[in-house]
Amino acid sequence: MTPRATSAADNPVMNLPTPDDAPPLPDTLSYLNGEYAPLRDARISVLDRGFIFGDGVYDVLPAYGGRLFRFEQHMARLDRSLAGLRIPNPLTREQWLAIARRLIASLQTSKGFVNQLVYIQVTRGVAVRDHVMPPGLTPTVFVMAGEMKLASAAQREHGVACVTADDFRWQKAHIKSTSLLGSVLARQISADAGAVETVMFRDGFLSEGASSNVWVVQDGAVLGPPRDHLVLEGIRYGLIEDICRQQGLRFELRRIARAEVLAADELLLSSATKEVLPITTLDGTPVGHGAQRGRPGPVYARLYAGYQQAVAAQSI
Repeated sequence: MTPRATSAADNPVMNLPTPDDAPPLPDTLSYLNGEYAPLRDARISVLDRGFIFGDGVYDVLPAYGGRLFRFEQHMARLDRSLAGLRIPNPLTREQWLAIARRLIASLQTSKGFVNQLVYIQVTRGVAVRDHVMPPGLTPTVFVMAGEMKLASAAQREHGVACVTADDFRWQKAHIKSTSLLGSVLARQISADAGAVETVMFRDGFLSEGASSNVWVVQDGAVLGPPRDHLVLEGIRYGLIEDICRQQGLRFELRRIARAEVLAADELLLSSATKEVLPITTLDGTPVGHGAQRGRPGPVYARLYAGYQQAVAAQSI
């Protein structure tokens, strides 16, 4: 039999997008290992342990009108995450600040972005593939910035829908690791349902969202899961505690049973881009009671107002 000629349709590999077909990468300025260059030109070795193992950490710093918000708190969390992976912090506070400010200024000039997110990533570095942590590596440092897209006016007025799921991720959630496959899968659960976030439970108790912290309002008090290895302590943990103190609201961190979440007066999300955002529907059921059912509540309004005051007062 004469072999049949093959075509691209017979070979899935031949059908992969070519560089000419793929969406163009941004030309915005980035920082990689001591050098500034357009983001589309940034390159790392395929043997970087961040690529091979996800062996690295990251943080995301919001900047409002060119001014970084709670920079010191973000740096402290970066230090904690690096220490958790036994990676030395390769830069000083002053160096991190200088890099962030240069990228922010570049985006303001080139793109006119008012509010931005600065993404920092540090990996263990480049080495021959081996599960054991090689000593003495030079960490890979990468920083980029992009536009920060905040929640819409409609989301703030009406709240957002979320769904629930078991927390199937690893038990070192307090490290802001680049190994985010668990969070990606969790977030896809809500995306497939047309919801904004996945609220997760571990052994029947609230942990967090796929990319947010989750707060419960009960009898006027703001409740959150404890600071431990099962939850990433968002920068807004300390901020919400400060706002509650200023607003005269009781603030408590403790284990919160699923039944308490489902019976909450209000549910809230917090993150850099969500700031503080009300959940008004959970698994298709309106949140809250009486006239407040399925609507953003008064505690949310007070926290959001306090958040905006903090942004105006604390950015650098």
